[in-house]
Amino acid sequence: MVQRRADSNAADPSSWNLWAALASLRRPAAPSQSPAAHSRPPAPYLVPALLAVIALLSACAVGPAYKRPAITAPETTRGQAGEAEKASMADQAWWEIFHDDVLQSLIDEALRSGYDLRLAAWRVQEARANAGIARSELFPEIQAHGDWSRSRGSRFVDPLSRPENLYDAGAGLSWEADLWGRIRRSRSYFGLRELDLRLDIAKRTAGSLRETHELFARRFEAGRASALETASAEASLASTSADIPDLERQIAAQENRLSLLLGRSPGPIPRGAALDEQALPPEVPAGLPSDLLERRPDILEAEQTLIAANAEVGVTVANFLPTISLTGAFGGVAPQVSELFGAGRTWSLGGGLLSPLFQGRRLRNQHRAALARWEQAKVRYEQRVTNAFSEAATALVAYQKLAEAERQRARSVAADRDAVRLSNERYRGGLSDYLEVLQAQQQQLTAENSLAGVRYDRIASMVQLYKALGGGWKLSDQEWLRRIALRKE
Repeated sequence: MVQRRADSNAADPSSWNLWAALASLRRPAAPSQSPAAHSRPPAPYLVPALLAVIALLSACAVGPAYKRPAITAPETTRGQAGEAEKASMADQAWWEIFHDDVLQSLIDEALRSGYDLRLAAWRVQEARANAGIARSELFPEIQAHGDWSRSRGSRFVDPLSRPENLYDAGAGLSWEADLWGRIRRSRSYFGLRELDLRLDIAKRTAGSLRETHELFARRFEAGRASALETASAEASLASTSADIPDLERQIAAQENRLSLLLGRSPGPIPRGAALDEQALPPEVPAGLPSDLLERRPDILEAEQTLIAANAEVGVTVANFLPTISLTGAFGGVAPQVSELFGAGRTWSLGGGLLSPLFQGRRLRNQHRAALARWEQAKVRYEQRVTNAFSEAATALVAYQKLAEAERQRARSVAADRDAVRLSNERYRGGLSDYLEVLQAQQQQLTAENSLAGVRYDRIASMVQLYKALGGGWKLSDQEWLRRIALRKE
């Protein structure tokens, strides 16, 4: 009974192994040999040869080789003056764009302490660990074990039975061969500087209107000004003064938002150059549109997703093919520790093959699903690339058109200032009433606020353009370190 059961297990196809090959290669043992000789390990060349064959098969891969989808990139970015050149603003470090020492120190602080950056850094660590977990599946698993027991049989069965020690130690290996290849801070800072400029305009205008109101109040008491003129001056002063606390509220809120980005408690934020003192280049080199494929991180991420989907197609192809597993163990079982690796030595080596025969078209449908996911990833990649071209062109055109708008707004402010000066002269000369002066002052206030808004929009468009072009992402670690060292000199 026992012998038949052992033979049945040896012939079980579900655990098809390599023992037949091993038995044919082993030399037969003579009957007079010791028990240790009967446990001779396999021929010394067998295991390395077997591992070499499996490793060679593991280097083979099935499934489609990845090829980047063909993308038709425009020859130049819309809004680019002249022919496109290789040089791009995106190849500059961020501190080379805006020469504001306070802004640079705030960005440095955000990179060190900001919550978003700290979370991103830990996500990178998690991704690296997950990649290590995935790579570990390509290597064998090796375990060690050791056991000790002391027992005695029943003397009714064996009158001579006595306590015995049993020691067991060894190591095991298992491996399934993979045969078939299975810059928001800048924008917030400039938004704060825009509010500062608007607050300065409101305070200057309110100061001028306060002087006017006091003058009219004295003239009204002396009977030289009408009540209408005095009331109009007071209304203009109150309206402009009401803007001041609202702007101060917005400034405090913006400072608190910046503090959060910096990873600090809410509080005041130091200021650098005023908004109208920020130096901006008249023209910005956008570089070659095709360079966006290598520069923008969102495009690189989409391509990596496409590469992963391509690999998943290969996995579903590999699922149609057999899998091979290899197991081995070496150890000993003996009543004495000294005999564990002598007469008590044990070893085993085996392999198994598993091949699908019928699974109700599950594997075929898995393959079709993987192909569909690859097509989706391809469409998303193409969409991401087209969106990148669009964002770069939109930001470049916006920067140029806002520069033109800023020039026109500056002309408007200069003309309104002249209008205020001339209306005052006409009033003092008795050629007009003071309502004309108040109207000119209100028009100047509106023009100055519009100019401040356009200046902020232009600076924000520069930030957006740097982001749209993938600014800073193409620089290597060595280049970053070199530029940081130069910056600190």
